[in-house]
Amino acid sequence: MRQRRVNAKWAVGTLALALALPVIAQETPESLLPPGFGDAPQAPPSTQPGRPASPVPGSAPPPTVAVPTTPILPPSSTESEALGNAAAADDLSDEEIAAERAKQDLPEAARRSLDRVGPLTPERLGMAPDAFGGQSGPFLATLMRETRAPITSRWASILLRRALLSATDTPRGIDGADWVAERAWLLLRMGEADSARLLIQSVDADRYTPRLYAVAMQTYLANADPAGLCPLSAGALRFSKEPGWDMTRAICAALSGDQGTASGALNQAQRRGVVRGIDYRLAEKVVGTGFNARRSVKIEWDAVDRLTAWRFGLATALNVEIPDALYGTVGPHVRAWEARAPALSAVRRLPGAEAAARLGVFSSKALVGFYSQLQADGDVPDSAADRIDALRAAYAGVNVANRLQGMRTLWQNEGKPDYVGLIATARAAAALPVSQVETRDLTNLVAAMLTAGYDRSAAQWVGAAKQAEGDGAGDLWALLAVGAPSPIVEINSSRVSSFAGDAEPRKGQMLIAALAGLSRISAKDGASLAQDNGLNLGVTSQWSRAIDAAAARGEKASVALLAAVGMQAADWNNLPPVHLYHIVAALHRVGFDPEARMIAAEAMTRL
Repeated sequence: MRQRRVNAKWAVGTLALALALPVIAQETPESLLPPGFGDAPQAPPSTQPGRPASPVPGSAPPPTVAVPTTPILPPSSTESEALGNAAAADDLSDEEIAAERAKQDLPEAARRSLDRVGPLTPERLGMAPDAFGGQSGPFLATLMRETRAPITSRWASILLRRALLSATDTPRGIDGADWVAERAWLLLRMGEADSARLLIQSVDADRYTPRLYAVAMQTYLANADPAGLCPLSAGALRFSKEPGWDMTRAICAALSGDQGTASGALNQAQRRGVVRGIDYRLAEKVVGTGFNARRSVKIEWDAVDRLTAWRFGLATALNVEIPDALYGTVGPHVRAWEARAPALSAVRRLPGAEAAARLGVFSSKALVGFYSQLQADGDVPDSAADRIDALRAAYAGVNVANRLQGMRTLWQNEGKPDYVGLIATARAAAALPVSQVETRDLTNLVAAMLTAGYDRSAAQWVGAAKQAEGDGAGDLWALLAVGAPSPIVEINSSRVSSFAGDAEPRKGQMLIAALAGLSRISAKDGASLAQDNGLNLGVTSQWSRAIDAAAARGEKASVALLAAVGMQAADWNNLPPVHLYHIVAALHRVGFDPEARMIAAEAMTRL
């Protein structure tokens, strides 16, 4: 218990003075869904939904590739060493390990069960405990580890986040702590650093496994929160030879005010060559922020060729600027980690906030709130200041024309509208009264609303949409055909063929796949339209059979995970249309029709 009290001191108060870093995650993740999203709508009396299309087996699965990672320390620690299941206490017997753990055991009544871990319950937008059905733990863990994230669709990522945070039953064949580790590791690669921390903090420290220790290291670094490692340091050092944990001897001692121990541990690590170069210098600089420290360290990036979690986490916690070129060596999820880094100014977090919105980590509301903070902080770059002015006009313009002009400024892009601009204006578009606007503006208004799930607000523009002509009319029809809560525009073979003939081939195929998956065209018409447009919805594969079977069993979380597995393309242009068909059909079948429609609308918007 004394050790537990000491660790608590490391995590409370000290760091507020030293680095101003968070050590406790939010109680519950932000909901990215608007009020009322997903509630069953009333179909218009004149609308007759199409006959349900029979599920048709689909395409081959995406090729298996190595999962891009952000290793902790190169090259002495590889990902397989840091995250492998085999690490650990070779020097301790089972009895000794049990004895060490028993020293910090909580009273039985205070211990949290590993049978069901997660902050979201069905009453709090979570999925049911049996949402993964009877799937085996090793199978699900393999899917999570091998899924290349971030995934193509923002909406599919939002749904997967919900599945991973739900308090689902721990599946058979996997330790409960390892099950949490796999979910948190996937969340990290999706850019969801806060959510990953929320999940790992749901496990008592004395129940950590080697894999959960490894993922916890990654998680606290992704949150730029090295102090969060301190309560876990003693336990991790018994199970892991990861250099990052060795460096916590110095870092945590410094943050607790014990500079003598910190300096000794740091010097010992240097002599042993535990870490070198920029990795050692960053650790040394963290030690230098502790009480009574006399170290002054300058960080230079000239010889650094890539960014790692260790470098990101310590540099961001210290408010040391990372060169933009190094962000090019990692995926966009690392920028999303940056979006909520507490030590950085809003200006520094601007690229991260926009990346987070694009990936589904930030909601439209959170993005608008960020821009408000950016303005309040002052010293805003001219380009960002123009966006803020346009956003103010979009939400608070004196009339419809003024508000529309603000939105146009945010939508501007070559070819198609800027996707982040659409997300930022979603609520402004939903609040705009139905009026006479140009077709292209109306198309962008509907697209903006659907980025944030304002499907009912978008449906209110159906009258204007039916009269729309010229540039954007086809795209407007397609958005409402797949995105409205019920069929409110004419959907038949002739209309679909006309759109496919005018649009890019891939976009026409995506529309056919989405309408077939949503059962808004019959199975016969879907097959015929697909054949006429070079698309075969009838091919089978291991992945398509798996997602179809999971949907047939009603396994909502399994379907959400398999949907992500089928969306590992670099962008929408590389996603096979038949994958969209199976994903939309499976989601529609298990009751995720709103999410299925938003994914389909996203395809129409981003292609």
